[in-house]
Amino acid sequence: MNSYYDDQNSRLLDIEIGLLLEGVYQKYGYDFREYSKAHVRRRVLSRLKISGIETVIGLLDRLLRDADFFRGFLNDLSINVTEMFRDPEFYRSFRENVIPKLRTYTFIKIWHAGCSTGEEVYSLAILLQEEGLLDRCQVYATDFNGKVLDIAREAVYQKSEIEQYEQNYRQAGGTRKLSDYYQSLYGSVMFKKELSARIVFADHNLVTDSVFAEVNLILCRNVLIYFEKDLQNKVLGLFHESLTPAGVLCLGSKESIRFSKYEDRFTAIDEKQRIFKKRLI
Repeated sequence: MNSYYDDQNSRLLDIEIGLLLEGVYQKYGYDFREYSKAHVRRRVLSRLKISGIETVIGLLDRLLRDADFFRGFLNDLSINVTEMFRDPEFYRSFRENVIPKLRTYTFIKIWHAGCSTGEEVYSLAILLQEEGLLDRCQVYATDFNGKVLDIAREAVYQKSEIEQYEQNYRQAGGTRKLSDYYQSLYGSVMFKKELSARIVFADHNLVTDSVFAEVNLILCRNVLIYFEKDLQNKVLGLFHESLTPAGVLCLGSKESIRFSKYEDRFTAIDEKQRIFKKRLI
């Protein structure tokens, strides 16, 4: 913890962070007030250390007066932990349990919410192509962070990560080689345009924006864990409203609809892999 905020001042830290989040919302319209307190605290303390600012109130003053500085802070609070074919067992279950349902649609609309830098969106596109479905899909990949959306659109990633991605791909049941889907650059790889041709990257904030589109499938994996319970319920309601009857919702491995306000609105397709189906009633 920052030396200014010892154990006795922990309560002061929480109060000042509350003021900071309110100020950010009032000034810029980004609402982090119902994000996990532990997540926000870690990111704020990290930014204090990096910036050499002693107090949260000092940080707030800088954020309100310096829009460029705020954009860096926005990236701090954005959830950008991702990798290709993350949790390979999920993709295996997706092939087995979701693909047969998607085959019944003439045209498939998919919302990948909180897409970050795009690795998991391209993983989905590869899987859909291998199953012969990509050409009849429209994938909407959204995030509130314009910086990560730009990275996702470019589809250029560090070559140092590819070995792990290759391993994930094989464990996920990939039927080819991951290298079939990208071309090598200097220290980087670029994924082929045939994958992004069916993807629309767009700005959308799960906290403040309304329904993005009516879709057959929603993936929002490892985002809800950063939200407080009331906000989780709000976002689950947004997803429920966005799904067509019997539409599929995919969450992260540590997330669930159990004990939420929408528990009785979904049935489990694969409880372990957090794949659910919207009830018809």
